[in-house]
Amino acid sequence: MFRRKLTALDYHNPAGFDCKDETEFRNFIVWLEDQKIRHYKIEDRGNLRNIPTSGWHKSFEQYLRDVNCPFTVEERQESVDWLLGLAVRLEYGDNVEKYKNCPPATATEAEKPSDPLIHLDSSNPDFKAGVLGLASLLKIQRHDDYLVMLKAIRILIQERLTPEAIAKASQSKEGLPVALDKHILGFDTGDATLNEAAQILRLLHIEELRDLQTRINEAIVAVQAIIADPKTDHRLGKVGR
Repeated sequence: MFRRKLTALDYHNPAGFDCKDETEFRNFIVWLEDQKIRHYKIEDRGNLRNIPTSGWHKSFEQYLRDVNCPFTVEERQESVDWLLGLAVRLEYGDNVEKYKNCPPATATEAEKPSDPLIHLDSSNPDFKAGVLGLASLLKIQRHDDYLVMLKAIRILIQERLTPEAIAKASQSKEGLPVALDKHILGFDTGDATLNEAAQILRLLHIEELRDLQTRINEAIVAVQAIIADPKTDHRLGKVGR
């Protein structure tokens, strides 16, 4: 979700960055401050650079306050996204001459999509409250730009909550009924309800194993189709060169 901004900032692993990995996250924050944001003087970055310490989160919390980030340490994804936005703005400010000569991607009038969101007043308190309420309901990551959040809400609704998407997700495969009393569990829990639950779990596990075996067989057949092209020498009565 951060790949585009990380790529713009020349991060070494934009596609594989995982902010949930604690060590990677801390090293990333240090890199972002050292290389891009540079809010602190070099001599004042010691606490942030002291990655192994148990008090690092307090240093990071202070850092967020110092750069006026609207998110907290608990809102990790939101704070990372905000810091990346700040870094991109600073990067552009440091290299205006470099980027201002880049030709903008323009579209013809016929190609320009009509987006009703551009006409909304994102500074309206009622608008902000409504967007936050929808984002919370749909479990969408918060963003400091409410129009960005609204666009994310629209995408989610279009892809998952339209009648067609719901109908497709609601389709279920009908299977044959299974008589549990015909399947031996192999052990007794002492409770009839638990025995039935264990039988169901065992049957589900067997079904998963069958599906896995089917996939393995398909893989073997696919590999054989690629590599099996033997040369037969009838004079020798064997397969080979």
